[in-house]
Amino acid sequence: MYKDLDNLLSAETSVDSWYDDGCMIASEILSEFSTEDWQELARNVLTKPLEWQKKLAYCLDSNCTNYELQILLSLLNIQDEELFVICIDTLRSYTTPESIKIIVENHIILKRVNELIPKSGVAVKKILEDFLVNLQQ
Repeated sequence: MYKDLDNLLSAETSVDSWYDDGCMIASEILSEFSTEDWQELARNVLTKPLEWQKKLAYCLDSNCTNYELQILLSLLNIQDEELFVICIDTLRSYTTPESIKIIVENHIILKRVNELIPKSGVAVKKILEDFLVNLQQ
C-alpha cells in the first residue's frame, strides 16, 4: 500500500484534481495501511519533495492514528510555512487526551503557532487560533 500512496502523491495533478479526487483516494489507501506501511512512510517522509509532503499532510487525519500523529509532528520540523499550516490544520482533528498531551508537550509547535498568528491572513489565523482552542479543551 505504501507504494500505491507514494505513486499517487508523486503524480503530477492539478490543484483541483488533487482536492477533488486525489485526497480521497489517498485517505482510502492510508486506511488500509499495515504496520509495515506506516513504518516505511515514517522512514521516507522527510526525504520526499515538499509538494508530496503537503499532499500527505492534508490527508493524514483519516484515522487519527498515532502513526499519523508522529508523521505530522515530524513534518512540522520542515521550515516551510505552508506545510506548517497544513499540518496544524490537520492536527485540529486530533482531539484525544493522549494526542493533545503529545502536542502540548511540544513547546516549539506552540511557539511557532503564536509567532505566526499576528502576521497571518484571516483564514490562516482562524486555523491557528482554532488549533490553540482545541488544545485547551
